[in-house]
Amino acid sequence: MRSNLILISFFLLSLHSSAQIQTPDGRYKVLATVVNGDTIPIINLAPAEIFASLSPIAAANMKAYLKLRRDVLRAYPYAKLASTQLKFINDSVGKIDSERQRKKFIKTTEKELKNQFEKDLKKLTVTQGRILIKLIDRETGSTSFALVKELRGSLQAFFWQGLSRLFGSNLKSEYDAKGEDALIESIVQQIERGELQYQTVVK
Repeated sequence: MRSNLILISFFLLSLHSSAQIQTPDGRYKVLATVVNGDTIPIINLAPAEIFASLSPIAAANMKAYLKLRRDVLRAYPYAKLASTQLKFINDSVGKIDSERQRKKFIKTTEKELKNQFEKDLKKLTVTQGRILIKLIDRETGSTSFALVKELRGSLQAFFWQGLSRLFGSNLKSEYDAKGEDALIESIVQQIERGELQYQTVVK
């Protein structure tokens, strides 16, 4: 018992807590208490959280939630970029009188976006692509299908080209924040409150 207490004492002393004072000769003075004749140092340790073990069902739900959170964090910045670019295109096109110049402007913008983001968008998984389509509806107020139809003139907008290739995706998917997409909405709100960090996409 005594040897164990000595080992514990040495371990605690090695933590250099704020309760210790170093003397000029290199030794340390710490608060201590005496237990059954043994002097035990008193060390202030950082609080630790202890969680009970999860049931298999709870563990599976947690795993699914963490995967969804990862996928939302991956897709969210591209949905924000889509919203920003749509506003930029609409504002810019509204200031151009010539139909020919409007088409030229959209084509140039599409080419710039394609060169910068095509490789990254193609790396999205099918699930991430489906979430992105939902989030685009959330951020822009229009489904991807409606946006394709609006911007398709003489060309297809870059984002919608990339999204339409995703297997099993539906460009008409609408965002249902209070229904089937409630969990995604909860994660997005955490992002917007600054509780979750995501990697921004910079144009």
